[in-house]
Amino acid sequence: MSRLIALALTSALLSGCATQTPVADKGVEQEAASKAEQAATVPEKPFPADSLYDLLVAEFALRRQAYDVTLDMYLKQAPLLRDPGISAHTTHLAQFLQRPEAALQSAQLWVELEPDNAEANSTMASLLAQQGRPLDALPYLVMVEQQAGTANFPMLFSGYPQLNEQQRMELVQDIDKLAAQYPQNTQLMLTQALFHTENKQYDQALEELRAVLELEPEQPQALLLEARILMEQKAKNPFARLQRALEEHPDDSRLRLQYARMLATTDMAAAREQFEILSAQAPQDSDLIFSLALINREMGDSAAARKYLQQTIALGQRRNEAYYYLGRIAEDDSNPEEAVTAYMQVGIGPEYLAANTRIGLILAGQGELERSHAWFEQQRENIPPLREQLYGLEVDILTRANATQEAEQVLDQALKETPGSVSLRYARAMLREQQDDLVAMEKDLRAILATDPNNTTALNALGYTLADRTTRYAEAQALVARALELQPGEPAIMDSMGWVLFRTGQYDEAVAYLTRAYAQFPDPEVAAHLGEVLWVKGDQEGAIAVWRAALARDAQHPVLLETLHRLGVELPPALPVEVSPAMPLEAPPAMPLEVPPAQPQS
Repeated sequence: MSRLIALALTSALLSGCATQTPVADKGVEQEAASKAEQAATVPEKPFPADSLYDLLVAEFALRRQAYDVTLDMYLKQAPLLRDPGISAHTTHLAQFLQRPEAALQSAQLWVELEPDNAEANSTMASLLAQQGRPLDALPYLVMVEQQAGTANFPMLFSGYPQLNEQQRMELVQDIDKLAAQYPQNTQLMLTQALFHTENKQYDQALEELRAVLELEPEQPQALLLEARILMEQKAKNPFARLQRALEEHPDDSRLRLQYARMLATTDMAAAREQFEILSAQAPQDSDLIFSLALINREMGDSAAARKYLQQTIALGQRRNEAYYYLGRIAEDDSNPEEAVTAYMQVGIGPEYLAANTRIGLILAGQGELERSHAWFEQQRENIPPLREQLYGLEVDILTRANATQEAEQVLDQALKETPGSVSLRYARAMLREQQDDLVAMEKDLRAILATDPNNTTALNALGYTLADRTTRYAEAQALVARALELQPGEPAIMDSMGWVLFRTGQYDEAVAYLTRAYAQFPDPEVAAHLGEVLWVKGDQEGAIAVWRAALARDAQHPVLLETLHRLGVELPPALPVEVSPAMPLEAPPAMPLEVPPAQPQS
């Protein structure tokens, strides 16, 4: 039942993460506040008394940093006053508050009031492109090009991947027509190159990029995109033109940053060198210092990584991330107590639950279950909104440590406090299944289904267990069939249906379901099921092939090993499977290419 447990806990923890609000970056917050203040400045012109009152309320709300109140007041007054300045201010404020629908609403009014305003049209285009509507955005960019000759056509690419094939073709054709109309427009050439790159038409993209660079030899996005394509093509020196540009303009930090990020995917030492140059140019930039910390950790230089993380903390930025990675470094260096101390400094944010997981695992691994429990109790008291998630996290840690009795006690306590928690009740059901208490397990799952009859997780878990651990096959099939009706493409449910059919002797139908499940979700438990059905059917060669592939992924999976032992099957050690290396979670991510502001055409 490990698959069911893992799915449930993952779901619970992810939902917990989704409820957290990251701590805002101070610099970004100040910039947004400044822009918001500008947006909320009441124009010096006569307005009706009621409107003026609302605008003044908006300004007072701004001073209290109640930005949403400010925006709502402007959204109310903008269509009443129909003033271009008010509409523009409302649009800008909505953008900085990341309210895209409000921004689009106010931008539409702005364009209506000033149809020839290049900024209004460009803003409208940007908002539509960000919402995956590049075809709708294009006419506004054409207007900008006609009025000012500065249309940022590459912004359309942000919505291109979301289009269907017909829409993509239409957009490409429209851009090609415009490129023929404006043959010297590098922004259109660059847009064509972006489309061709997305479609892996690299030769066409390179031809377009070289045309751009002939007209603008230092166009940053063209340089970066060319380098990316050449990397993809495994060219000998994909960065040659980019390096020459940096030699001529060593202070171009934006270009150097993009170059450094690209290097981080191929050459960590070279990336570190570029980040060191950037950091020397901007010694107070916490993002650069933090990047250096991650790169040095990835390269195994714990001392340097620790130094940069401490610098980040001293700057008062990215404290949660910095303390989290100080904890990881301490673990790397086999200093568990130092790691726990660092993790305990991580506050609310994206790293909070991950840090608490590490605390629990370290303490449980040292046998300090009481200390771990005291810590989680304290966190639940301090952060009530995360109480349920923290209970689930502690139970997961105790289960991993085989402390099932303690886990059950925590779950009982949790459900007394939150009897309506589906995730905690499900977790207790799975724990009771591990303890072979099927009666108690069924009671918990039936309680979930009593309040939520369409809960596919509970339907599937109960159906699978009845098929696997009892002879109540008809009931099991009905439960799994209902789950499959609700989620027809879910591989875990298809696996359960395959197992029910196998237990009832419907081998061919079982293979069909299990094969589909395994193709979508190559989990060792699914492989164990599929292999067993094939073995019983007489297809021993097929069964062995499935099992060997699964063993190559996880040679110690308990369900897989139990299946082989029970069937008396002995396999030679699985040959290693070549797996493409994944980017470590802690490594600086390769950032997408940024669309630069359009430059006036010469």
